[in-house]
Amino acid sequence: MKATGIVRRIDDLGRVVIPKEIRRTMRIREGDPLEIYTDREGEVIFKKYSPIGELASFAGQYAETLHKTCGLAVAICDRDSVIACAGISKREYHEKSLSEAVEHMMEKRTFYANNGDTEPRSIIRDGGSHTVSCAMPIISEGDVVGCVVSAKPLEGDSTDRLAFDIEAKLIQTAAGFLGRQLET
Repeated sequence: MKATGIVRRIDDLGRVVIPKEIRRTMRIREGDPLEIYTDREGEVIFKKYSPIGELASFAGQYAETLHKTCGLAVAICDRDSVIACAGISKREYHEKSLSEAVEHMMEKRTFYANNGDTEPRSIIRDGGSHTVSCAMPIISEGDVVGCVVSAKPLEGDSTDRLAFDIEAKLIQTAAGFLGRQLET
């Protein structure tokens, strides 16, 4: 754990303000859920909570199934990073920060498709070898908790990709299904 040197007092309602610099650095937005941990030495630790992260193993199996049955490269993301992927390099994508483009797609709360008529958009902040083909936010109880992305290679296009409308429906179905799983 790293000390910041910042000290804040708790108000009479038990609230403490997390400084803007820390919120910006840790990408904590208004309304983001934080999980609270304590230890025996009296430390209190706040950690960003990812509801979709609770389904990481299940999401990974879902991504693998889409890849094996349909040849679709898939990344399943929470609000900040890729939590599961198949058909693309896990080393390159897993737990990597999302690009601003994907964050913007989630904020819009609608389906996104790049069928060749727009500039390619990176999935992760560092670029990567694939771009977004389709993306659909995962919505649970009215909140955006993540996104399902189908990926296409940066260089050219794979010959065994599904027809684009089928790919779009599969991504929308996956996002809807994962959102409902969180509600149960």
